[in-house]
Amino acid sequence: MPIHVVEKDVTDERGTLLAFLAGQRGGVRRALLGLTAEQAASVPSASEMSLHGLLKHVIQAETGWIEWAKGNVPKSFEETTERWQEGWRPTEEETVEVLLARWDEAAAATERFIRSVDLESTFELPPAPWFPKEASLSMRWLLLHLIEEIARHAGHADIIRETIDGKTAFELVAQEQGEDA
Repeated sequence: MPIHVVEKDVTDERGTLLAFLAGQRGGVRRALLGLTAEQAASVPSASEMSLHGLLKHVIQAETGWIEWAKGNVPKSFEETTERWQEGWRPTEEETVEVLLARWDEAAAATERFIRSVDLESTFELPPAPWFPKEASLSMRWLLLHLIEEIARHAGHADIIRETIDGKTAFELVAQEQGEDA
């Protein structure tokens, strides 16, 4: 892990979990640091992922889960393989800068929502073939799942970035902080 999440208050479970979520978001964000639009859109590995597409996907995943937790069906609900694949393909208007700003807004909305609910309260999953029937999940589960989801993709982002120009997560942390790697 190239950063160390600092626990500000050992009695604030919610704050600690939100700090870990922010740390994982930072990993994805740093992978895009200093890249051109062409580099961000490139697919340099055996995967079909680009950093630009991955960014769009993690934003949709985060906002979608929060919408489900609020009892809404998210706009990005992928009911078909084709719609799911569209969630990885940014439109011309969805530049990296636009998506990063959108993620800032989504992150703030996630934090406001998580701070407004009891972590033991639950929400029902919508019917879908990939979810268990009539499943309820806690807000704590939701927060842990968001950390897991974004951490998984932060790892993908590290590999893609290193394939593009050789920069590792540690070098990108140093670059972000204005230090030598």
